[in-house]
Amino acid sequence: MDMEHNSSVDLSIALFENNDPGETWEKALQIARSIEPNFDAETARQVFDDVMKVFRGQYPGYCAIKTPYHDLSHTLNVFICAVRLMHGVHVSGTPMTQRDIVLVMIAALMHDIGYAQTPDENTGTGAQFTRTHVERGIRFMRAYFAGNRLLPQSYLAQIEPMMRGTNHSLPFREIKFPSDHTLLLGQIVSAADFTGQMADRSYLEKLPYLFEEFREAQYDDYVDLNDLLQKTGQFYVTTCKVMDTDLGRVHQKLRHHFRKLTGTDRNYYLEAIEKNLAHLQQIIRNGQVERHPLLRRRVAAHAQRI
Repeated sequence: MDMEHNSSVDLSIALFENNDPGETWEKALQIARSIEPNFDAETARQVFDDVMKVFRGQYPGYCAIKTPYHDLSHTLNVFICAVRLMHGVHVSGTPMTQRDIVLVMIAALMHDIGYAQTPDENTGTGAQFTRTHVERGIRFMRAYFAGNRLLPQSYLAQIEPMMRGTNHSLPFREIKFPSDHTLLLGQIVSAADFTGQMADRSYLEKLPYLFEEFREAQYDDYVDLNDLLQKTGQFYVTTCKVMDTDLGRVHQKLRHHFRKLTGTDRNYYLEAIEKNLAHLQQIIRNGQVERHPLLRRRVAAHAQRI
């Protein structure tokens, strides 16, 4: 397995800038084949291509996904993080199979597909479905595979709770998994959803987008953007408790992935998250929240796009 890069700067770009679908797929495929050298990527690649079509508005019956925070780069970040985490689990002593790779890839790719709108409901950005987007995504997933028969029903019964595990308003321990091994796969996808987004190099820049989504969804958890930014640190503390308990600390397996990949005993995802949050706290302490360019420039661009 080739090292992505040696320098910390280049490695950071390789890890956390996943905006190009083709490059992201190639990274994921390389990792998958380091787990299973004979990995058959045909089904996973078909799903990958169709999910890309949904995001772009090229999939029959659906408009392009317009949610500003839960965008294509978010899904690609979660997807590649899930594959890396699965590799970490594999090299740490719990073997992953062809079936496991396909299940994790599909659940990660489709975990936010419920934000997609049909032409009849194409108002707003789709963020109005924030509370229901996971169940909408599960319905999409079942209809998708019923139409093309790419997978047997037994696979779908495993993908469904794995996707449901990314509904972070639903206690993970209340989700019923068909087996302990499927539970592990669900923990991988859920942990990737947390770590993949918060390690994003643009995470701070995208927080205003997240606030706009919450406002559109009529979430009353945050008074304004400043309130969301102030509470982001506590959100991470709460997230860590969930990952350390319900998710079985599986996110720590990323360290095994990077040990195998780079020869260094580091969890680059957690390091990136801590760096993002430290920067945010510095902005808050300096009273720069409303005028700091890091938190404003993308908001202006998004407002123009909308």
